[in-house]
Amino acid sequence: MHQPLIPAGGQELTRARLISNLEYLRDHPEEPDSHNHVAFHGCYRRPGELLVQLLEEGREPRLMLEYSGTLLEGLRRMGIVDVFEQLRRITEPGPYQHAAEWLGAAWGHAVAPSTPVQDYRLHVLAWRQHFAELFGAQALERVRGFSPAEMALPNHPDVAYEFVHTLRTAGYQWLLVQEHTVEVPETGRAPERKHLPHRLICKSSRGESASIVAIIKTQGSDTKLVGQMQPYYEAKGLGRVELQGKSVPQLVTQIADGENGGVMMNEFPGQYCRVVREASAGDTRLLNVSEYLDLIEACGVDSERLPPLQPIHQKRIWERCEPGAGPERLARVLGELGREGGGFHMDGGSWTSDISWVKGYAGLLSEMQQVSALFHERATLSGVAAGERRYQNALFHLLCSQTSCFRYWGQGKWTDYGRELCRRTREILLHDF
Repeated sequence: MHQPLIPAGGQELTRARLISNLEYLRDHPEEPDSHNHVAFHGCYRRPGELLVQLLEEGREPRLMLEYSGTLLEGLRRMGIVDVFEQLRRITEPGPYQHAAEWLGAAWGHAVAPSTPVQDYRLHVLAWRQHFAELFGAQALERVRGFSPAEMALPNHPDVAYEFVHTLRTAGYQWLLVQEHTVEVPETGRAPERKHLPHRLICKSSRGESASIVAIIKTQGSDTKLVGQMQPYYEAKGLGRVELQGKSVPQLVTQIADGENGGVMMNEFPGQYCRVVREASAGDTRLLNVSEYLDLIEACGVDSERLPPLQPIHQKRIWERCEPGAGPERLARVLGELGREGGGFHMDGGSWTSDISWVKGYAGLLSEMQQVSALFHERATLSGVAAGERRYQNALFHLLCSQTSCFRYWGQGKWTDYGRELCRRTREILLHDF
């Protein structure tokens, strides 16, 4: 679930208030998608409604939730109390808590491969702080998995290492990865047993290594599939398999934008309820990922010995450049491989290969990188306390400027929003520090 914060609270871009895109849709009925704001609102609220209803029927529903920080902040600013009331019912201690698993996210829904690593770390920490403020420290302790925006996984070795290192330092134990963004180190091919957990291992040019349990999200574009609960019907056809000498069930894991498209908005609730009712009495059960990992660990599976994975295209890199050879050697090898072609790139992988989060956005990315450097020069290296109002104001605008939406819809209004947020961040840094 995600909505960006955009400078659209007024006619003049440079003076407009920063508001949720949901608020903009609500207040601009002339916009083509404005009618959806009521449906979106219902989608943000309904996880609580669905889980409570089914649990009170005596069923065993499960649902994992990823809400971006900008969405939660936008809802708070709009005073949409009912969403938080429903979400707290399934998040705070009580009879419904076990059915919902929150996943960590980047606060501003930033795309990891092309967001400065020092900023991505701030996104991760900001989301955790924001979540704890809304739902409590105890709820945050239960957030063990991480869901990257747009399923984007860095494949540049140094960026990938920093990405996983950031997640582990923040306390995350597992990560969702898209099936075609990873490869088996020995072969460079996609993993064959994609319904079992793996271990993502990322090595840097300096010889550092970071690893995390990887849960493979299957299928390319899942909104319609999840809306029809296709993962359940796929799981019904899978049997137990051997893992580390233990017989374990396989896990089908998919994800969909919870508020996107007619299938998710209109068909998902009814189909989800039908599946939960059937599964609650059957042999194929719904499980959240942390619950599944705990069960197979109790069977004797060692998470440190899971089959290894690495980000795509790294086999070709490590064939020519040993981890530890240094950034300069890595840069030369990347240049050689890029000139040779064959589909090689360091743009990272995401849920779709049809959309690039880099190509065509050089201008916006350059502005993002420049304002990022200025932020760390003026706010971080100068020793300004992170609790100071001016630091928080600059950080807020910096993280808002890196939202994926500004690189999804092509050129025009959305890239203008991103540039305007970069401009505002720059002005704050130049005048308040």
